[in-house]
Amino acid sequence: MRFVFTRRAYVLLALGIVPLSLSWKVPELRTAVFAFDALLIAVAIADYLLSRKLPNELSIRREFSARFAIGDAVTVSLMVQNLAARCFYIKVKDEYPAEMALEESREAEFKVPAQSDVEFYYHVTPPKRGSYEFGRTAVRYLSRLGLVWCQAELGSPQAVKVYPNMRRAREMELKALGARSFLAIQRRAVRRGEGREFESMRDYVRGDELRHISWTATARRSKLTTRQYQIERDQTVMIAIDAGRLMTGRINDETKFDTAVHASLALMSACNRAGDNCGLVVFGRRVRRFVPPKRGLEHIDGVLESLYDLEPDLIEPSYARGFQYIASNLKKRAFVVILTDVVDKDSSKDLIHSLRLLRPSHLPLVATLGDRDLNAAVSQIPGNIKDVFRQSAAEEIIHQRETALRMVETLGGLALDVTTQTLAPRLLESYLRVKERAML
Repeated sequence: MRFVFTRRAYVLLALGIVPLSLSWKVPELRTAVFAFDALLIAVAIADYLLSRKLPNELSIRREFSARFAIGDAVTVSLMVQNLAARCFYIKVKDEYPAEMALEESREAEFKVPAQSDVEFYYHVTPPKRGSYEFGRTAVRYLSRLGLVWCQAELGSPQAVKVYPNMRRAREMELKALGARSFLAIQRRAVRRGEGREFESMRDYVRGDELRHISWTATARRSKLTTRQYQIERDQTVMIAIDAGRLMTGRINDETKFDTAVHASLALMSACNRAGDNCGLVVFGRRVRRFVPPKRGLEHIDGVLESLYDLEPDLIEPSYARGFQYIASNLKKRAFVVILTDVVDKDSSKDLIHSLRLLRPSHLPLVATLGDRDLNAAVSQIPGNIKDVFRQSAAEEIIHQRETALRMVETLGGLALDVTTQTLAPRLLESYLRVKERAML
């Protein structure tokens, strides 16, 4: 039904029923009451027919306070504009994506004066990345005689994208590095004997390495002069995220893939501060996304755009295809950060064998996202035979992961075995260590 009776209509109907209590003495009242009720319903229907066409001067526009990101509340504003010569008393109910958490009511009832605007807002919080759609806004407005609510829909559907949370990534970066994020990242840090990029000349100081002495400058100035170096800028970092079966595992309400995404964004933010170029590749059985190494805010926005709708697949990844793609597209030596997980011999063997595609042209770092529950399982005293088998399986997985990481180090790469909670800080510390020791 396209209309609903108002309280005024129900009150009038109730008043018409009151004389029925006397109709047993005056039968004519019964006929009069029925005639009054029929007339009232007819007038209400006529009122609806006269008011059902909503004037074009009444419109609704939906706006958002910010870009949608995982876990951040966004204010949804409905701007009701009335350009008509009369006021409207309306009720609105906005259609929001059911997957999002609603902070307060999305319904409101208010009066919109003639030639004016009224704003109504509510908040929603997206729980995960992806594409979502807001529908049209349902509106009920009071008819001219006030006997019915007429129903209509205003506005148009709006598609929105939910991105990874960049604010969370920057907080992870600052929390992990603290003051070092400004001293060792933001400025051009200079350390004697470290780095490869020439910075300036200065007088020799006892303790300086002899290989840094500039003999031509020494002859020209007639005193020992040493070259001073700084940590190189414009280096290349490539982040490779596994989007295979094991990255679908959920820990603390998010997948390992999402944890890897936010840790990657934290590392990318640190690279941007340091003046390094950072790229991204996401691979499963094939390469699904590739963002060439660059730096700058526009580059980070491009990475967010490439990640908003990616989800891991329930299939084994092909490390060979992913690493071959990286080797083919990176001509300059790079620090390749691989975020993955391995729990069996086959996946470990495939990872180790494929790493040869990156060595020695690049410096790989393999970070495996362990499950904190595994470490807890092996540290507890088993209570029954079921716990014994569970503990034995956890120990086997941990052993195979440690064996794989030792093989990575044997090949000349770096290795980290971390939990989802420690991934970002350990990753950022490794990045700084690589730069400070001029390992690239």
